[in-house]
Amino acid sequence: MELLSGKWKMQIIGTLLRNGTMQFMELKRTLHGISPKILSKDLQELEINQLITRTEKHTKPITVEYAITDHGRTLDNVIGEIIDWGLTHRNKIVGGSKISEDSNKPTD
Repeated sequence: MELLSGKWKMQIIGTLLRNGTMQFMELKRTLHGISPKILSKDLQELEINQLITRTEKHTKPITVEYAITDHGRTLDNVIGEIIDWGLTHRNKIVGGSKISEDSNKPTD
């Protein structure tokens, strides 16, 4: 599970699954709210775990592209199931129990 831990890793994988090969700035623009530092760190971890590839193009300036690997592509159904589960149970998770300001206990 640590391979996919954190706020952004599954979103990065999902984005690459949907869009194919992308450059760093394309990923940053697509993943609203991610900082360059976190994107860089998560991309490195995903590459180390062979879920994505990093390819440097010898252009001026140097272009770096990221793509999902065959190994990473095996997560497609898993991520889809997690998204479906979240959408199905969203009301129960987010809207179903509100915290009372006075008691800090869930209220119906």
